[in-house]
Amino acid sequence: MTTLYQDISDKLKRLNVLEKLIVVNVAVFLFGFVFGIVFGLPKDTGLDWLELPSDFYRFIRKPWAVITYAFTHYDFIHLLFNMIWLYFIGRMFINLFSSKIALNVYFLGAICGGVLFMLAYDFLPKSSSISTLVGASASARALLIFLCAYMPNLEVRFFTFKLKLWYIGVAIVVIDLLGLMGENGGGHLAHLGGVLLGYVYAKQYTKGNDIGKGFERLMDGLFGWFTPRKSPLKTVHKNKNKMGGYAKSDFNAFNNQKKVDVILDKISKSGYESLTSDEKDFLFRAGK
Repeated sequence: MTTLYQDISDKLKRLNVLEKLIVVNVAVFLFGFVFGIVFGLPKDTGLDWLELPSDFYRFIRKPWAVITYAFTHYDFIHLLFNMIWLYFIGRMFINLFSSKIALNVYFLGAICGGVLFMLAYDFLPKSSSISTLVGASASARALLIFLCAYMPNLEVRFFTFKLKLWYIGVAIVVIDLLGLMGENGGGHLAHLGGVLLGYVYAKQYTKGNDIGKGFERLMDGLFGWFTPRKSPLKTVHKNKNKMGGYAKSDFNAFNNQKKVDVILDKISKSGYESLTSDEKDFLFRAGK
C-alpha cells in the first residue's frame, strides 16, 4: 500500500501545473458523482454549491463560484473533451511559458468568462430566468487564444495539413458567436469571456506587460495567511560563490529566460519555421 501511494505521489509531483489542474477537475467530478449516488440526489445537482449562477444576488451568497465553476462537471463527455483540450493546449503552453503565467491565464480566463456570463446572460435570445454555469471551457479558451494571439503565425499540424494558430483562433471565436443563439448560449458567452482575456493578456505580454501580476500577488497574499511564518531569528553566512546576493545559477536562469523571450518574439513576428535549428533545440531544452 505504501509503495502504491509513493508511486502515485511521485507521478503527481512530475506533472506540470496544468496537468495537476486536470487531476483536480477529475477529482471534483468523481466526488460529485459518488456524492450524488450516496445521497440519492437528482442528476446535475450534487455540486450546486460550486456552480456559478447567472443571478447576481445568488452569486453574492457564494462568491467563490466565479472560480470553482471552472472545476465543475456533471457529464463525463463534457469533462473528457475539456480535459483533452486542456492537456494538448497545456503541453504547448508550458513548453513556452512559465507555470505562473499558465495559472494566471487559467484562473483569469475563468473569472472573465464567469463575469461576462452574469452580466450578459439575460440578453441572450434563449435565456431562461435562472441558469448556472459549469465547466473549464472558458479557461481552456483563454489558454488557446493566448497562444493564437502571441504567436499567430506558428503552424501546427491538423491531421494531414498545417494551420496557422490565428486561423484556429478565428474559427473558435466564430463558433462561439454562432453558439450564442443556441441552447447553450450561456456557455458560449463564458467562452467569449475567456477568449477576450486570453487575447488581451497575450497582446499586453508582447509589450512587456504582465496583466496577471496583480492577481498573482493577490493569490500569493491569500495563501500566505495559511502558511506558517518563519522565525525572524536566522543564521547568516557568506557564500563566496555569490555576487551581489545572486548565485551563478541565478544569472544563468536570467540569461536563458531572456533568450527564450527573444525566440518567442521572433516566432510571433515570423513564425516557428523562421527559427534556426539551434534556436529550436534551445527552445525545446528550455521547455524540458
